[in-house]
Amino acid sequence: MPADLRHQAAKRPANLSIDASLLREARTLEINISRAAEEGIAKAVADAKSERWRAENRQALQSSNAFVEANGLPLERYRQF
Repeated sequence: MPADLRHQAAKRPANLSIDASLLREARTLEINISRAAEEGIAKAVADAKSERWRAENRQALQSSNAFVEANGLPLERYRQF
């Protein structure tokens, strides 16, 4: 979900355990803890989805790469670069 829509979505409270010195430093720097946590979680979710997709499609990607190695790019003769 894009960041601008994520901030409009319904919010739910959550209890988090955060390193005390990190939390103190973030507050000193006036960092919005909730927003920073949400952005960090959103990145972790995106990374996990990406890794899951790569794992689920690993065989197809390997097969495609093997084809290109053996036969070259299918439309290579039309490349202009």
